[in-house]
Parts: sequence; C-alpha cells; structure tokens
Amino acid sequence: MVIQILGSGCPNCKKLEQNAREAVETLGLTAEFQKITESDEILEMGVMRTPGFAIDGEVKKSGRVLSPEEIVETLKEHTA
Repeated sequence: MVIQILGSGCPNCKKLEQNAREAVETLGLTAEFQKITESDEILEMGVMRTPGFAIDGEVKKSGRVLSPEEIVETLKEHTA
C-alpha cells in the first residue's frame, strides 16, 4: 500500500502525514509513504485544495487535515 500526502510541505501537510503514520501503526499495516509536492502533479490527481490524502494513487480526501481516526476508517474501507 502506498499512501500519498499531496501538498507543498506546509504544517497541515506534515500533520496529515503524522496522523496517517499513526493510523497505519494503529491498524498494524505496512505502507510506503510518498510526498507529492509538485503542483502540476497534485492538480493532475484532481486535488484543488491541499492537503490531499491518497491511497495507491486514488485520492480519498482533500482540503483539510484528517484525524488519525478518520484515516483509520478510510484505510479500513480501502482494504475491505
């Protein structure tokens, strides 16, 4: 599983990555983390507001920092 954090590297992007790592650890999953910082690539993925959260190239949420609990639920839905 590849988890992608889309954004410029701002504090919100860093917080989203931290929350995602916590969620992955909570579920005992193995994941590779990627930071997508190029605005053209972010736009190509359909994200207009950062930070964005994607799993295996599929954007799940964007425009706000998800809590670890929200990310856990999103991961569960993705792996179901």
